Amino acid sequence: MKIRDKILIQKYYLNVFSGIFLALGLMLLTFGLRLLFDRNNLFSVLFSSGKNQLVACISCILLGIGSVTTFTSAVGFLGSVTEIKCLLVTFMSFQILVFVTQMAISVLIFMKKEEVHNQWNDRIDEVISEYGNESLAEQEPMWNILNAVQHNMECCGRYNVTQWERNKNKENSTQIPRSCTKSSLKNCFCDVPRDSTYSMGCEEYLNTRFENNVLILIAITISLLITQIFLTTLTGQLFRNIRKNNIWPNES
Repeated sequence: MKIRDKILIQKYYLNVFSGIFLALGLMLLTFGLRLLFDRNNLFSVLFSSGKNQLVACISCILLGIGSVTTFTSAVGFLGSVTEIKCLLVTFMSFQILVFVTQMAISVLIFMKKEEVHNQWNDRIDEVISEYGNESLAEQEPMWNILNAVQHNMECCGRYNVTQWERNKNKENSTQIPRSCTKSSLKNCFCDVPRDSTYSMGCEEYLNTRFENNVLILIAITISLLITQIFLTTLTGQLFRNIRKNNIWPNES
C-alpha cells in the first residue's frame, strides 16, 4: 500500500477516535458542571456547604480533565487535517499527560470510594438531625430534597423511621416529617400513627444513587483511557508516515 493511502486511512480513523474522545470529554464537563451547579442533586447539595467542599474539589478535577480533553481533541483534529507534525507531537504529548492523570484519578476513586460513601451516610444523618432547625434556614434546600426523596420513594430516614427520634427540633419525640407519610399536611413535622408512616429506610435508594454516579464516572474514565491508547498509536503511525512522505514524496 502506498504511503499516501496509509496516511488517508490513518487520518480517517484518527478523526473518528478524536470525535469519540471529544464526546467523552464533553460528558466529563457536563458531569462536573452538574455536580457544581445542580441544586436538585442530593449529592451536590449535601457536600457543597459547610466545611466539606468535596463536590467543589471533584467538580474542578472533572472540569479540568474535560477542558483539556476538549482542547486536545481540537489539536488532534487540526494536526490530522493539516498534517502539521508539530501539532501531532503536541497532541500525543497531551494524550500521555491526560492518560497519566486519569490513571492517578482512577486509583484515587478506587481508594477513596468507601471513605466518600461513609461521608455521604454521615452527612445524611447530620441533615436528618438538623432538619427543621429555624437557626439553620440556609439548609432548607437540603431538607426539601430529603423530603422529595422520602415522599417519592415512600421511605423514611436513612435506615428506618426510628432515626427521626434523634431530631431535637420537634415538639415531641413521636413526630416525623410529613414526607414520611401519605398526609397532605403542610407543616414540617406531624403526629400520625406509626402504621401510617413509611417504615422502610431510604438507604437502599441512596446507595444506588451513589453507586450509579460512581459507575458512570468510572465508565467514562475507562472509555477515555481505551480511546487514548488508540489515539496515541494512530498519531504515532501517522507522524511516521507523514515524515516518510516528506522524505520520499515520489513513493507516495
